Amino acid sequence: MYRFEICANSVASCIAAQEGGADRVELCAGIPEGGTTPSVGMIRQARASISIGLNVIIRPRGGDFLYSESEIQEMLYDIKAAKELGADGLVFGCLLPDGTVDMVNMKRLMDAAGDTPVTFHRAFDHTSDPLKALEDIIELGCARILTSGCMPTALEGAPLLAQLVEKSAGRIIIMPGCGVKEGNIAETARLSGAREFHFSAREPVESGMIFRNPQVAMGSEDDPYGTMQTTARRVAATIAPLK
Repeated sequence: MYRFEICANSVASCIAAQEGGADRVELCAGIPEGGTTPSVGMIRQARASISIGLNVIIRPRGGDFLYSESEIQEMLYDIKAAKELGADGLVFGCLLPDGTVDMVNMKRLMDAAGDTPVTFHRAFDHTSDPLKALEDIIELGCARILTSGCMPTALEGAPLLAQLVEKSAGRIIIMPGCGVKEGNIAETARLSGAREFHFSAREPVESGMIFRNPQVAMGSEDDPYGTMQTTARRVAATIAPLK
């Protein structure tokens, strides 16, 4: 009765998601920025490595969801590439300066997506009127909305999530995400009435490097050698309360 989507930041995370029992992945680069479009190589290798659903985020940068014409063109190119590489679904969202859904550019992107199902991502959580945004996104023909209920975590946003589930009336899937984990997924499901959930199930993975230069860091990571990756153990543990 429930479906589970893993926010996967690598091919290794995709494989772990499948091994842990997930139904699909949302493949993202740039996780510290909230997720950006993955490379062609990552999409191709992920598709070759898993048989579960593969959704690909189309987001040219971090920051807000107000896009220039150049960025929209970039997204159109990425949609075409992701479809050609075997994506089962696409994930994107555009807003106007007043926090409403950018219907004009969303329609352009939806036309490019064609029959490929689209998830309107957590740009939803930055809309000025979530209930109006719900109706606009339904009108666009999106398959689902990924949202934390406009709160820091899905559990905290459960009251709005429940309202969205009720008002959607089966016209679109409401998928809670952000902060969903082993200890709260059952309560989030009970309070929201949602049937699909999005989470990362990541854990620190130690680097195999023996020589390390402590004077040089790559980016802003506290540990420039280790990585955060989805693990099959955590995927299975998070799913277990709803099985």
